Amino acid sequence: MRRIHSIQFKSKVAIEAIKGEYTIQEIAQRYEIHPNMVTLWKKQLLENAASAFDKNKTANKEMQEIVNKEEELYSQIGRLKVENEFLKKKYKQIYKTGYR
Repeated sequence: MRRIHSIQFKSKVAIEAIKGEYTIQEIAQRYEIHPNMVTLWKKQLLENAASAFDKNKTANKEMQEIVNKEEELYSQIGRLKVENEFLKKKYKQIYKTGYR
């Protein structure tokens, strides 16, 4: 069965691997995980360490995601309005009644 590890757990293991006090094998045994996971988490931590100190980059990325989602939702609202108007017209044509 595949286990899901928390961010805190992964960070703890990766930091311990970076310290170099124990081998990857020893760390993996201690935390009962595969040595490849220790190596992967260590690599990820080292690659992304600089972003921890760049608050603007993180804030800008989050803001861009919000803007993209907002644009997507407005686009969807527009499509639904057009569909709704089309269906109202078709309903009137078929049943010749004044649908509001």
